[in-house]
Amino acid sequence: MKRLGALLLLASLAACQSDNPYTAESKPLPPAPAQAAQQLDLSAYPAKPRDFGRYLTWSWQRLPAGTAWASSEQVQEALSNALDQRGLRPHRAGKTSDLKVSAELRLEQRLRQVTEHYGSQYGHSRYGNDYGMWGSAPLVRSYTEEVMVVRIELFDGQDGQPVWSASAETLSSGSQSERAATLRNAVQQALTAYPPN
Repeated sequence: MKRLGALLLLASLAACQSDNPYTAESKPLPPAPAQAAQQLDLSAYPAKPRDFGRYLTWSWQRLPAGTAWASSEQVQEALSNALDQRGLRPHRAGKTSDLKVSAELRLEQRLRQVTEHYGSQYGHSRYGNDYGMWGSAPLVRSYTEEVMVVRIELFDGQDGQPVWSASAETLSSGSQSERAATLRNAVQQALTAYPPN
């Protein structure tokens, strides 16, 4: 029996050693069209990475508009302090800034849903000696929240191209001092990813 298995294995290996009837061949690539040799399309290539280390100063592209929630001065102060913490200083008069900053503050409504599951039960019911198991449907509550959205955009000071943008949101409630702290936190949250690595 072992000899028969060895002979079959030897025969199958010998069959694998035969020449392959297929040969690798391909047609040559067609020549490039004439207009391809005339011009170079730079948009086909990715833009070179920006050096965020060269951005040292900033100025306003347009001043942020005030809302009923926060004044324009509060937004300017919160953003100026946050940019200062990231090494960006306000530009000096007579010089052009490296970055132009734009900020937008708006109130939006968010629909939130909370689902609560009350566990299934087993055992005796309240009303008798019936014994069994039963489940409960989840309780879903929906409510509307008003949130403040801060959107920050940075543009290159020389060519005006957008460099970076981010937004953050936070609940819009509380007293005036709580709102100022909330605004500062939202601006800090929006700028957490600057400068990008």
